[in-house]
Amino acid sequence: MVVDDLGIGDIGCYGNDTIRTPNIDRLASDGVKLTQHIAAAPLCTPSRTAFMTGRYAIRSGMVSTGRVQVLLFLGGSGGLAPSETTFAKRLQQQGYTTGLVGKWHLGVNCKHREDHCHHPNQHGFSYFYGLPFTLFNDCVPGEGSDVLVDLQHALQNLTMLLGVGLLTIVCARVCGLFEVGLWLLVLLFFLCILATAVWYVPFKFLPTWNCIIMRNQEVIEQPMTVETLPQRLLGEAQNFIKRNVDRPFLLVFSLAHIHTPMFKTPQFAGKSRHGAYGDNLEEVDWMIGKITETVDSLGIANNTLMYFTSDHGGHLEDSDSRTGQKGGWNGIYKGGKAMGGWEGGIRVPGIFRWPGRLRAGKVVDEPTSLMDLYPTLKYLAKDKQPDRQSDGYNLMPLLEGEVARSEHEFMFHYCGIYLNAVRWHPPGSDSIFKVHFFTPNFFPPGAGGCYDTKICLCHGEHVTHHDPPLLYNLFHDPSESRPLTPDTEPRYAEILEQTAKAVESHKGTLPDEQAPAGAHSEANRAEQGVELQLTWDKILWRPWLQPCCGTFPFCGCKENTTHM
Repeated sequence: MVVDDLGIGDIGCYGNDTIRTPNIDRLASDGVKLTQHIAAAPLCTPSRTAFMTGRYAIRSGMVSTGRVQVLLFLGGSGGLAPSETTFAKRLQQQGYTTGLVGKWHLGVNCKHREDHCHHPNQHGFSYFYGLPFTLFNDCVPGEGSDVLVDLQHALQNLTMLLGVGLLTIVCARVCGLFEVGLWLLVLLFFLCILATAVWYVPFKFLPTWNCIIMRNQEVIEQPMTVETLPQRLLGEAQNFIKRNVDRPFLLVFSLAHIHTPMFKTPQFAGKSRHGAYGDNLEEVDWMIGKITETVDSLGIANNTLMYFTSDHGGHLEDSDSRTGQKGGWNGIYKGGKAMGGWEGGIRVPGIFRWPGRLRAGKVVDEPTSLMDLYPTLKYLAKDKQPDRQSDGYNLMPLLEGEVARSEHEFMFHYCGIYLNAVRWHPPGSDSIFKVHFFTPNFFPPGAGGCYDTKICLCHGEHVTHHDPPLLYNLFHDPSESRPLTPDTEPRYAEILEQTAKAVESHKGTLPDEQAPAGAHSEANRAEQGVELQLTWDKILWRPWLQPCCGTFPFCGCKENTTHM
């Protein structure tokens, strides 16, 4: 069960005493709670890539060199490469029935709208129902736009200038001020039409292009009715469990909550102490309770591992005067969504429940990762087949108490394609050191986020590089508020030396495009030639890649109804 944009400070069992989350809290009291559970990236597309594959997103090319750090259009060609392997594919090969209900956001098509090369069905999910993209503001009238707003305005202004120029020339010709050939006027007219279409068609029809629901490879609703989405996703998840109660199954329930726009479900609207965000979070808790109730009522609780987490931290900058705060709270941790290696954007809730196998009420403070789910599920499915380079570890020994220490000595925190920070848990020590090579520039100065751009960026003038790097001990300073110096930390030089060696070793396992020349070994040669998936040419809208119910461009249908 994966929530979208949920902050670790939003949940009762992680310290929140003003939002009611009794069902999630019960999962923790009945199972194992991880207090240092780390997402591989602070944004959804790269984080979900790492979660699904058990590997840093850079290994799949699902990282960005510039401003666009996630997929923006369903009609783009970028996505999780067909050559990648997900935990769903591994379990499917072991005889599990696999399903994904909810958000995907890892691409759909490569060359034409029917190839579905990035689709969940091609990545090990035998059943898919939900959003191949994500829920975002453009899906609800009046909520504004999330996609390249400045580019939209620039193209709109350019079109207006062309229109004004054309009108001026026509007036000058009519008034006899100078002669203009009719062919030139016609050419300029069609140029204005083309310039308008370039921005108007992709951006003004975003609800139709991006806000859709698919069942397997069929578009069944376009654009989707957002108001009823939570109930439909929950019902599909419950029905999948019921259909497969007598066989091994894997279900990824990827909620559309708690990404903006906020839902306004009457049962929860106005009931919390924290406005629309609190209402939505309490709806999430109710949905988690319903899934747990389904598992328990079918009598399969003792044979079912349940896992609850978020893809990354809460979005601090997301608010407006009408709704108030629309992003989550990350507790005592600095930063949030899209803020590189700052802890608030990558430390997320992590809860495992398995009655009869995992001791109720156990708490694990060791570093763990969302990437650990991949090797954990392989272990439980008795999958011993050879696999590719992995960055996660089997969690069962830690969850069951067979070992007290995580296998993660080092963790690497990326901001786009750039290595932002490194975490080191020295052997025989409780300390967790974190080294930041650069940090995002918050605005206004002194603020806790990038309130000018709403999303922090990872390159150029948007970051400050540190030489020597910033160094913190998370064991004593989890809020990352007191940088260490050679005077305050006796191991200062050793920490920088050990993390530098770890970085070089890590780079040696990366594809050619991402690692320095000469840094490769035999183990990673199969990964050479990985193509970046979040470049401009792959994320921009292409009509021939657009999923559509009906005849393109007249796409439109409602679930269980005929085409409009």
